[in-house]
Amino acid sequence: MASPLAPYKRSFLHTCLTSSILRFGTFTLKSGRTSPYFFNAGAFHTSSLLSSLATAYAQTILTNLHPTAGDPLPFDVIFGPAYKGIPLAAITALKLGELDPRAAGIGYCFNRKEAKDHGEGGVIVGMDLKGKRVLIVDDVITAGTAIRESVALIKKLGDVVVGIVVALDRMETVVGGEEKGKSAIAEVKGEVGCGVWSILSLEDLVEGEYGDGFLVEEERRRMREHRERYGAREV
Repeated sequence: MASPLAPYKRSFLHTCLTSSILRFGTFTLKSGRTSPYFFNAGAFHTSSLLSSLATAYAQTILTNLHPTAGDPLPFDVIFGPAYKGIPLAAITALKLGELDPRAAGIGYCFNRKEAKDHGEGGVIVGMDLKGKRVLIVDDVITAGTAIRESVALIKKLGDVVVGIVVALDRMETVVGGEEKGKSAIAEVKGEVGCGVWSILSLEDLVEGEYGDGFLVEEERRRMREHRERYGAREV
């Protein structure tokens, strides 16, 4: 039986579909796999689309980190891995400040691909990470390489990663690790030891109840087949 999607998930999914950010057909992914759907995070390229994306990230954070009313948020800074994570961290920090007064002091930062040896120097731009509780935001976790590099950098600075938030969880086994049955997110969870949450997941797309006119049954059928072939046993 289909489960109703949370209002913020429904709104985000509607934006993705009407703006062709989430498309259906036959697509060859970077991994070499063929997929019946494609999520293009780079297509959030207008102010209204960025606002929708920021709201979805902020609502996902507030829903899953379960901050108790009156208590401060359980993180100090939002980190966006270069390059795609940079605008995500900025817009999420801004939207959190609009939605929750406790986020007024939440900072954001990102890493440089190469360390800077002049000016302020270093590899981090934005809020100083030292001694901070860090929440990472990114678009997707495919192999987990960028996230692992980010976590290693943050820990090297002596900080704590309290969670990771992504836009879409494909819930697929890692390419080359099909026999383990783990998704990239499951592997990252095990290695980092923190929660990993997504705005939407493949389960939401296939089984979610979100109203007529969103997806046709043929699209759901093809995604179910894809899940049967590549779906992770541990997500």
